[in-house]
Amino acid sequence: MAGAPLELAEWRAGVSELVTVCCERWGLRVGEAYVPGACGHVVRAELPDGTPAVLKLVWPHRESEQEADALERWDGEGAVRLLDRDDDLHAFLLERCEPGTFLAGSPDALDVLVELLPRLWTSGEGFRPLAEEAEWWLEHRADEREDRRLGDVMVQLLQELAPSQGEQVLVHQDLHAENVLAAEREPWLVIDPKPLAGEREFSVAPIVRSFELGHSKRQALYRLDRLTADLGLDRERARGWTIAQTIAWSGGGSNFFETHMDTVHWLLEDA
Repeated sequence: MAGAPLELAEWRAGVSELVTVCCERWGLRVGEAYVPGACGHVVRAELPDGTPAVLKLVWPHRESEQEADALERWDGEGAVRLLDRDDDLHAFLLERCEPGTFLAGSPDALDVLVELLPRLWTSGEGFRPLAEEAEWWLEHRADEREDRRLGDVMVQLLQELAPSQGEQVLVHQDLHAENVLAAEREPWLVIDPKPLAGEREFSVAPIVRSFELGHSKRQALYRLDRLTADLGLDRERARGWTIAQTIAWSGGGSNFFETHMDTVHWLLEDA
C-alpha cells in the first residue's frame, strides 16, 4: 500500500475493511477476534477447505517489518507456522494454536523456554542487525529518560555490547511468557516475533524481565542465572543486554514502565 505510514489510531479505524479484503484474497470465513494486541489485529479464521487458521493484520512499524520473514525462517520449528502472507496488506495467515493458553500459566514455563530458545537460533542472515538497532536506540531513546542516569547506563552498555558480539543468529527480542501458546502440533509454540540478527545473550532479556513468571529480585535473578547456565551463555553480557533493552523499550508511556524499571534496578544492584 503506497503512501506515508499510517498512525496507529488511523490504521485501527480501517481494520474492518482490511479484514474484508483479506477474506476475499484468501477465501476466508472469519470468526471471533482475539484480544487486541498493541500493534495488531488477530482474528480466528477458516480456510476454504475448513482448516482452522488465524488472520493477523499488523500495523506497519519498525519492529514488525520482518515478522513474517522470521516465521518463514523457522518454518514451524518451535514457532507457529506461517501459511501465507500479503506484504502489501501487512497481513498473514498462521496456523491456529489450540487451546492457545499462555505459557505464563505453566509451572514449567522456564523449562519450556530453555528448550525453545536454541531451536529459534537459526541463521540471522537477512535480518536487521542488533548493532543497527542499538544505534537506533542511542539516537532515538537515550534522551527519553526522566532519570538521566538510566539513559547514561543504556548508552554505556550499548556502546560496549553492540560492537563486541559473538555469533549472529536469529533472535526474538520479545520472547516473554505470553508470546508462547499451548498448541496441538507441539505442546508450545512461539508467536509474535520481533526479529533481529544478534548474539544469543540478547535473547534472554525479555524472559528475565517477564514479570508474568514472578516479579521479585530473587525471581528475576534466578531466571538470569538459570537461562545463562543451562544455555551456556555469558551471564554478564546477558545481564547488560537485559538492562539496556529494557531501558530502551520502556520510554514513551510504556504500560509496564514501573514494573520494568524494578527489574533494571535489581540487575544494576547485582553488578
